Amino acid sequence: MNDHLIETFAEGVATLTMNRPEARNALTAQMQAGLSEALPRLAADPKVRCVVLTGAGGAFCAGGDVKGFAADTSRGGGGTGFNLEARAHGLRASTEVVRWLHEMPKPTLAVIGGPAAGAGLSLALACDLRLAADDAKLTTAFSKVGLSGDYGGSYFLSHLVGAAKARELYFTADVISGAEAHRLGIVNRVAPRAEVEAAGAAWARQLAALPTLAVGYMKRNLNTADHATLSEVLDVEATHMVRTMMTEDHKNASAAFVRKETPVFEGR
Repeated sequence: MNDHLIETFAEGVATLTMNRPEARNALTAQMQAGLSEALPRLAADPKVRCVVLTGAGGAFCAGGDVKGFAADTSRGGGGTGFNLEARAHGLRASTEVVRWLHEMPKPTLAVIGGPAAGAGLSLALACDLRLAADDAKLTTAFSKVGLSGDYGGSYFLSHLVGAAKARELYFTADVISGAEAHRLGIVNRVAPRAEVEAAGAAWARQLAALPTLAVGYMKRNLNTADHATLSEVLDVEATHMVRTMMTEDHKNASAAFVRKETPVFEGR
């Protein structure tokens, strides 16, 4: 970890906090490197049952550092030493973090206490679930600075709200509140700003108590359903169902059901 990304762990929940409150947690190379290192590691760690992504100081993430963009004279195309393919390859490598958030075999939760814009919003959209302050400000932002968008936001937003609304939100870069994002289905839950942190912690503990292996297979089923035929989904579901039948979590939960007890899942 580094100063721009703080990692904590408690009760099966790993929390990654983007930490540049003076810049509304705008992304930096340090922050991106920290996320790139942490997410694969947390995905593979059996002690981690849930991953939370949040921001420090009342904001979630303002996306790219626009002030840094303006100061970087090398960003213009056609200049000496400019290499479009190399630039695109480097950006694509950094955006691999959204795939980890979306595909890792355990639940991921974005806790949005304040502004989420551009790539910051995309990071939140990549998570399985989102909790926002009812007055948080969310925007795609890209069109306001003449950019097309990255970090998978166009993919995730289209799936959440449909093609027409996603186009509207990208073209106009309208700012919507957490409450409006909840109405549109962009976030799952909202809470008053003063209660967001506690509500996020409580939800993360609930997610960490789930049967982790089964949740991982559920994510594979649902991600497959995004693009596959019904027959292909039925095949995947059948394989994953049989695999989860073999887990200790399933066996213990079945025994607890017979005894009319609440099961305790251990991710085995």
